[in-house]
Amino acid sequence: MSNSYGKLYLIPNFLSDDNPDEFIAEMVRKMVYSLKNFVVENEKQARALIKRLHLKHSQQELHIWLLNEHTPKSEIPDLLKALENEDAGIISDAGLPCVADPGSELVSLAQMKNIEIIPLPGASSMMMALMGSGFNGQQFCFSGYLPVEKPLRIRRIKELEAQMYRGSTQLFMETPYRNMHVFEDILQSCTAQTKLCIACSVSSPSGWVKTKTMAAWKNEKPDIHKKPCIFIIGQ
Repeated sequence: MSNSYGKLYLIPNFLSDDNPDEFIAEMVRKMVYSLKNFVVENEKQARALIKRLHLKHSQQELHIWLLNEHTPKSEIPDLLKALENEDAGIISDAGLPCVADPGSELVSLAQMKNIEIIPLPGASSMMMALMGSGFNGQQFCFSGYLPVEKPLRIRRIKELEAQMYRGSTQLFMETPYRNMHVFEDILQSCTAQTKLCIACSVSSPSGWVKTKTMAAWKNEKPDIHKKPCIFIIGQ
């Protein structure tokens, strides 16, 4: 490995503001204790996590670089400055960095540079949803966000249902304010016997995970508006 770069730590974030400090493992705190360089998706949320990590350095001593959906790809190589002769960490908005998160592009570049990558353990809303769904956890696919346009979204849902019946559990998510639109499109697109799991605000005291057939969901309107959700189609 090149001596000009430090190690890159992938630091899990809280899934909910309601999570207690113990949500982050003590071994994670120890491993990142001396870091002062961070590449983050959102500075405010990253600093909130950093405050709860109780690092060696004060907030004023930290160096923060932004990497999110607005970062031009041409600027990502410049983020390697965070690793010049020092260790650095990547922090996502919530959950695990680089999973449904732009941090993966920096990790890809770091791999090409032979920089040591250290993923740290933490909660993933996708994995927690799959655990609680009762669906096949041996073969599954996470499709991220569905198309915004309704006709394209319905077509994609039907494709995912077809893939599910070939044996692969299908996970996806949506921007919280569009949750109900997606829920309604799922009910419209899928057959009555297909099962849908909704994992809403997992890890939060108010969170829940429910699996029902499409027919059963049609008799219930879940309270998911503007709440983080994972949707899973399975059998």
